[in-house]
Amino acid sequence: MNIQFYDVKSKKKVSVSSDKVKKVKFTKKTAAGKTRYTYAVRAELDGMKLTKFVSEADWKKLDAPETAPPKKKK
Repeated sequence: MNIQFYDVKSKKKVSVSSDKVKKVKFTKKTAAGKTRYTYAVRAELDGMKLTKFVSEADWKKLDAPETAPPKKKK
C-alpha cells in the first residue's frame, strides 16, 4: 500500500510505500488544561522529510512503527 504525500520542494504529490513510513502522535496542552492529540505519518524521500496529518482512525489502521515527535528547535 502506498501513501500519498505532498512534497513542498518539488510542488507535487509523491507516493511512499507504507513499509517506509512511521506514525507520530503529537500532544499539546490547551489553555483549559486539556490534552489534544494530532496524528501524523512521516517519511523521508530523497533526503526530504515528509509529513501528512491523518485522522485518528486512519492512524490506528496503519501498520507502521510509532516514533516520538521531533524535538522543537530553539
